[in-house]
Amino acid sequence: MAGFLLRRAGGILATLLVTSLAVFGSVHLAPGDPATFLLGGRSASPEAVAAIEAQYHLDDPLPVQYVKWAGGVLTGDLGRSVQFRQDVADLILARLPTTLWLVGYAALLIVLVGLTLGALAALRPGAVDRLVLVGTGVATATPAFVAAIGLVSLFSVRLGWFPAFGNGSGLGGRISHLTLPAVALALTFTGLLARVTRASMLEELGRDHVEVARSRGIPGSAVVRRHVLRNALGPITTVTGTVVAGLLVATSIVETAFGLSGIGQLLVGSVTVKDFPVVQAVSLLVVLAFACVNLLVDLVHPLIDPRLSHAKGAAS
Repeated sequence: MAGFLLRRAGGILATLLVTSLAVFGSVHLAPGDPATFLLGGRSASPEAVAAIEAQYHLDDPLPVQYVKWAGGVLTGDLGRSVQFRQDVADLILARLPTTLWLVGYAALLIVLVGLTLGALAALRPGAVDRLVLVGTGVATATPAFVAAIGLVSLFSVRLGWFPAFGNGSGLGGRISHLTLPAVALALTFTGLLARVTRASMLEELGRDHVEVARSRGIPGSAVVRRHVLRNALGPITTVTGTVVAGLLVATSIVETAFGLSGIGQLLVGSVTVKDFPVVQAVSLLVVLAFACVNLLVDLVHPLIDPRLSHAKGAAS
């Protein structure tokens, strides 16, 4: 286990290094200049532009800028935002709770609804299965921004059940404000998880040991719980981990549509004005979340199927 964790930690560090290089290079090579944003469209003398570039180290060669930025990241200094004139770490910490609430809410909906629909479709062939397949197909094909427009139009404008914008305050207010964004964010991923759950459970239902268990008179609920669902959890867990990690990326569209002051909206606004430090820091945060969730899934898999741990031990 110690060797496995060390190898995965090394892989995460290598991934972060490659990602930081890719993000740093792509952001700086894109057209536009942060100094133009800082000047607010006003004309300025070359001396004033040079002073702004020197203040934010924009006049240094790209390798020098990267080394300075990477060195600051290693010491906990993510730089200073060009747009907000604040430390990037403070900006992220202030907006992170909203994004975590949204991601957690959406993940809960995805797991509960996706697993329920997938299991229902696998265990109820016929009309129920076809209905779930059609519904999940529509959900999977619906982009988050389209779902956001439809949800706001129906539940906010016409029915007035939920607010359309803002983060809300307090537990009840936050849940009320995040319900529609969470549904819009979870819709596509719920359909995906339901289909994976259905396919995995159908595969397990056709196994010989399931037929043997049924022929021995074991109740159907026990057969599903002990022999079908548990063995089907492998691919379901993998997809769930990928989906939860992907929610951090998808939040940018939903947060912008619903006016939520989260990490996603911060990233979109920072890309527009080429706020280099913010874009780089948020990108690294998303990649780190992906890597940590994948590591957690790998650690959970042997608990679901002990044969995986035995196979690793035999291979080593």
